Amino acid sequence: MANPERIAMARTLDLLGAVPLFASVNKRQLRMIADTAKDRSIRADEVIVRAGEKGVGLFVILEGQVSVEKSGKQVARLGPGKFFGEMALLDDEPRTADVRAATPVRCLVLSRWEFWGAVSKEPEVIRNLLVETVRRLRSTSPGLTE
Repeated sequence: MANPERIAMARTLDLLGAVPLFASVNKRQLRMIADTAKDRSIRADEVIVRAGEKGVGLFVILEGQVSVEKSGKQVARLGPGKFFGEMALLDDEPRTADVRAATPVRCLVLSRWEFWGAVSKEPEVIRNLLVETVRRLRSTSPGLTE
């Protein structure tokens, strides 16, 4: 019979590996990132992060759906394998949107300090974080120029 913990870790690694930030990260690096993350369960309709509050890290959705809202209007709906809060890994600035659990949600939370401690000697992980952040900025900020 398969070990439930091994199955859960394999699923977590698969989901993390599908996140663009970690797509080119090797299995050892992926496991290191997963080991620093905290697994968190959130009730439906609970606010996960609020616009204006200081961000402390990245959230990777393992199960369920979240609604990303600005000024009370939904601007995105995210599900398993999607993530939010990547900018909080880079700076101390306030969150730019509210994120609410649309359904019960299970996610991994990577805090800034634990993430940087784990990847400080892993330039490929850092490069991926920067590339994905710039990609998102370009897609949401048409006024950005090179």
